[in-house]
Amino acid sequence: MLKRAFVAPDPGLLRLRGATRAVLGIGLAVTVCALTGHSLVAAITGGLAALLALFTVTDATVRGRLTTTALLPAVGFPVLAVAAVLHDHPLGRDAAFVAVVGAGVYARRWGPRGHALGVFAFMTFFATQFLHTVPAQLPELYTAVTLALLAAATVRFAVWCYELRLPPVAVPALLGARGLARTTTRQAIQATAGSAFALLIGQLLSEQRWYWAVGATWWIFVNTTSRGETLVRGFRRALGTVLGIALGLVVVIPLHGALAPTVALVAVSVFAIFYTAAVSYTWMMLAVTLMAGLLYGLLGVLDPALLALRLAETGVGALGAALAVLIVLPVTTHATTDAWIQRALRCVHRCTGEAAARLAGSPTADPAPHVADLAPLLSRVRLSLAPLVHPLSPLRARKERARQVLALLDDCACEVRGLASIAADPEASHDARLTAACQRVEAAVEALTAPRSTPRPAAAAVAVPQPSAAEPALVHLHGLERALAELSAPLGGSPRSPLVDA
Repeated sequence: MLKRAFVAPDPGLLRLRGATRAVLGIGLAVTVCALTGHSLVAAITGGLAALLALFTVTDATVRGRLTTTALLPAVGFPVLAVAAVLHDHPLGRDAAFVAVVGAGVYARRWGPRGHALGVFAFMTFFATQFLHTVPAQLPELYTAVTLALLAAATVRFAVWCYELRLPPVAVPALLGARGLARTTTRQAIQATAGSAFALLIGQLLSEQRWYWAVGATWWIFVNTTSRGETLVRGFRRALGTVLGIALGLVVVIPLHGALAPTVALVAVSVFAIFYTAAVSYTWMMLAVTLMAGLLYGLLGVLDPALLALRLAETGVGALGAALAVLIVLPVTTHATTDAWIQRALRCVHRCTGEAAARLAGSPTADPAPHVADLAPLLSRVRLSLAPLVHPLSPLRARKERARQVLALLDDCACEVRGLASIAADPEASHDARLTAACQRVEAAVEALTAPRSTPRPAAAAVAVPQPSAAEPALVHLHGLERALAELSAPLGGSPRSPLVDA
């Protein structure tokens, strides 16, 4: 797990650059707040705002990210005011917090911008509980958040905007539906129910730190679409919290809030959060837990009992999320996985068709956009299959089938990328065999994406001459045919025996 987090491939060093830039942006934000005379509480609030702006704003284009960053105060400031005003009114405060949870999850239907604004609204309310904000502090907190967002935006969009040299990020649209069939609607109801449970039980454990349980429930729901994904994320959050608390007992408590080493470790934690987020939620949670302990050390309230309470509240939050996804309008893992696999296969077909048309001489055909769309779709497939390939999954046969699906889809992506690169060569010429091969690919995809009301037929074996290395386009097409034919086994079979039924 540690190797996967820190030695995982990092094409273009994007994770390294993003993590380094985050440390610089958040460091500048906190420094600006401190130099302008803001209190420690205000500086922490500003640092959190900068972290969220750099971490959650993931629009496809630089212009979109800049717009979303500018909109953060529009949702954050009203939530901050409501939370501060209701600080001494527990019933109103609790009802408002649960409402913010539901609205924040519901906002995911509007894509990355809705997701970022929902997270910012929730974390603004959460921070007021963490820092015990009262109305008299609002003017100072507003200016601190504004300065912090400006500092983070300056680093991200002016000083080091490496995304300008990158193609726009392909973000797959959420699976479409209406009413309660829509995943975001169901998850909003689930998150509301789970957070209400976590809030009630969390307050029985502690009248001061109950919000940790709600925070655990909230973050378990982020970036998940099925109950299997949510349960696995809850397990990883709990594991990361345990590891972070253990490290906090050894590293953080002995510091006794000393400024210089605490600030240095906070910077290391921020780097680890951004660097590991894409590859290991467990290690990201370790870094988050360590950073939270360091901040409590700065505030002078950290002790072993507080860390033990955090672990207990995290367990309550994880339990709330688990009960919600199992009981309240559950979204099955199979339904989600099957939909993402079908979208990935259709994208493979579009890539192949565009590449073939380009090789046939069409000046308008371009497989590149579809190739770009394929990568995030495969990431969604991997995320939806994560519960099945998890080391603790008891379904060994289905685990093996899921691994086969992931490996063969990766093969499809590799062959499609190779085919697209050949099609981009103006010297590449059309071969009549390409049309036949593309037709076979189309038939294979149609067979694999047929409705599940009947068993999906296995792809028929087609006897074709094996191309030589001098015919690279045919080599890639035949490799694609092979991968699609082999996918019929793990994806086929009776509809009563799906790949996953969780």
